[in-house]
Amino acid sequence: MNKLLIAGATALMASNVLASCPAVTGPDAGGKYPHIFERAEYEAQLGCKLSFAENPAIKELNARIAGNPELMPLAKRIPAEPLVVAPYRQIGIYGGVLDGISKATESGTSDLLSVRHVNLVRFSDDLATVVPNVAKSWEWNADFTVLKVNLREGHKWSDGAPFTAADIAFWYNNLLMNSNVIEKPKDRFLSAGKPVKVEVLNDTTVQFTMNESTPGFLDNFAQDYAQPFQPQHLLAQFHPELNKDADQKAKELGFENGYAVINFYYGQSDWKDVPTPLLKDKAASDRLVAAGLTAIAPSLESYLVVEESLEGRRLVANPYFFQVDTAGNQLPYINEISEVFIGDEDIQTAKLIAGEVDYKAQAVNLPQAPVLLENKDQGKYEIALRPTIAQTTIAFNLTDKDEEKRAVFNDVNFRRAMSVAMNRDQINEIAYFGLGKPTQYTGFDADTTPFITEDLKTRFTQYDPKMAAELLDKAGVVDKNNDGLRDLPSGKKFELNIQYATQGTPTELVEIIANNWTEVGVKTTIKEVTSDEYRNSQTANDLSVLSWVMGRPLATLASNTETLLPPYGSFFDLRTGMLWAQHRDTDGAEGVQPPATVAEMKQLTDRFVTLQAGTEASNELGVEIAKRVVDDLYIIGTVKAVSPVYRSRSLGNFEVPKTSSYEFYRMYPYLATQWYLGAEGMAQN
Repeated sequence: MNKLLIAGATALMASNVLASCPAVTGPDAGGKYPHIFERAEYEAQLGCKLSFAENPAIKELNARIAGNPELMPLAKRIPAEPLVVAPYRQIGIYGGVLDGISKATESGTSDLLSVRHVNLVRFSDDLATVVPNVAKSWEWNADFTVLKVNLREGHKWSDGAPFTAADIAFWYNNLLMNSNVIEKPKDRFLSAGKPVKVEVLNDTTVQFTMNESTPGFLDNFAQDYAQPFQPQHLLAQFHPELNKDADQKAKELGFENGYAVINFYYGQSDWKDVPTPLLKDKAASDRLVAAGLTAIAPSLESYLVVEESLEGRRLVANPYFFQVDTAGNQLPYINEISEVFIGDEDIQTAKLIAGEVDYKAQAVNLPQAPVLLENKDQGKYEIALRPTIAQTTIAFNLTDKDEEKRAVFNDVNFRRAMSVAMNRDQINEIAYFGLGKPTQYTGFDADTTPFITEDLKTRFTQYDPKMAAELLDKAGVVDKNNDGLRDLPSGKKFELNIQYATQGTPTELVEIIANNWTEVGVKTTIKEVTSDEYRNSQTANDLSVLSWVMGRPLATLASNTETLLPPYGSFFDLRTGMLWAQHRDTDGAEGVQPPATVAEMKQLTDRFVTLQAGTEASNELGVEIAKRVVDDLYIIGTVKAVSPVYRSRSLGNFEVPKTSSYEFYRMYPYLATQWYLGAEGMAQN
């Protein structure tokens, strides 16, 4: 359906404003923004009155949410101002279980997290326009120092408690800025390095006041996994600063103090995929339920965890979810999500081939594509090869525990040598089937950022073993004992081991790189580890060589520059210079002082976030940043390619994403709440 349907419906209903609304669908359906309406906007545009319907199984699903109260009537569960979603192709069917695979708890889970995720806003599927979601609207002042965010009247948490602006202020002022809960807030939630002032103006309006112009502050929430709201009605009763009886109440429930209860629910992290109470401590979870509390922190997401173990988890539809379709049906359509944890890539591939999965993109590497394509009819699924934003990168530990290795890694001649020693054309042919392009890491997505030049994309990407040898000589990494292998400047043996996880790095890629480096005299071996093992070792400063996917679009870097400064990402990214970051975080009391170029980059990024992305001033500064990234070569690019996106043919209203990327939070721009099961045999997506 399209604009012609809307126009026709408007004409038919002009004489009766109380007529039921039609089920508008299709790519042209939407109000101010694609595929979504505000209720008042929709009813006015079509001259109709929305009536609402619920999932027939919703009471049974609610009963599985431990500690959740009996359901209110649907009219009280849906906000007075719901977000109205025009499905991509057709009104869906209620029911079914969405089957998915992740590597483990907190590993390879963003696929399914993105399906249920909500935030104040999101990027639309054009990956450029920020559109409403939890927030109904917003207003900036002229110099981007004051942001007012307007919420939905009548919005409720998953346990039926009112969701208000106070829940946002509570998240910021009482959790994020409290070191008993969050050790240190991320820079992206600050302005000029200092806390933002967050005030409740009324139940549906919260105001953020910045310390300087911060035009990307709201945009950051469009792709951020962290949710800027937490259930005050649950957590504040255990917050010692807000309730004098918090510690006593916590002790009665078997916890050390009130903060222990908050951390039990909230997890000491903005990353929402920490193990839930169901997995952390079932006995403690049962005590909470017995005391009339929920076992799972109330959520605004479309699905809630109801079962969790080391093997996987089960989620059910949120009975208070704030979105409806254009026919008034409360979303989501699909009843449940079944997420199983499978770390082994071969077993994962076998399940995909057998058609036992409904959607998967994260950690499906291109080398898996041929066998997946060959068996798609048998397994009744489709494979799309989509461009990536990030690429697999390599880095050396700039604060390595071995101080002689550290000195070598900090010599730019060494880093440039190891870059030109890589045969990226061979990597492209073998690991990426010739579908990629050798590309240097520039910090920004090289394909979509207008100011990234061809020179920046290709600098030090040529395969040149002779140049590599000359640069290694300059770095003092020479063969001291004539055994054909290069040694450290002291004469000690110099060997590298690349530990990698297939979630971030194809095996074929590191095999080629290890061989290339050995051929120029730097003996290199490889070892596959799990994602958790890799991340923990990297954070502990235990790895000499690092490898993960890196690279972000301009839209997200304009509001969050953490990947441009030590340690160059979060726990889930490639990280190097851990001791440099420690030096910064402790004002020099601990760690290792970084070189001057790091302080210069900090000055550039501090200015960058005060400018509006896409303006001439922003682009000019972006070029300076990208040039410094390439000149420093702290992170080395390999090949930018495509990545498989897998989906079952039974999955309806599925929109193939423009990119296969974490950087816009996977499926979050594509309205996964309107997916439904049972589409096979109908018009194909």
